[in-house]
Amino acid sequence: MKEPMTTEQLQQGLKHYRRIARQDMLRAAETPHPEAFLQHAESRREVYAALGTYAEAHASDEVVAHALELYQQLPFVTGTPEHEHAETKGKENALENFFLLVGLDPKTRREARSKRPKLNS
Repeated sequence: MKEPMTTEQLQQGLKHYRRIARQDMLRAAETPHPEAFLQHAESRREVYAALGTYAEAHASDEVVAHALELYQQLPFVTGTPEHEHAETKGKENALENFFLLVGLDPKTRREARSKRPKLNS
């Protein structure tokens, strides 16, 4: 990670991402799989809100560590049809966007990704 972000910077970035997710929620009906698109956007928005709440009481490095823990708990859904597992894919996307926001070292993200469980379906 580069220079640590302040809590205020984290909050601003998360607020921006929440707005984008909200816009996606509003345009879900225009997509080929509206329900899946809506669920994806809603789950992203929930992750951003939860991280923002967590950031209110924790330092930025603790928020990043928490996000990595959440990421490691997500099952792999890569390779499944686009409209399946929308909630999990939305959470994954939100956390990966967060890692980009904070400038997380790609190696750290890859290590966390390698610890994720396989999908039980």
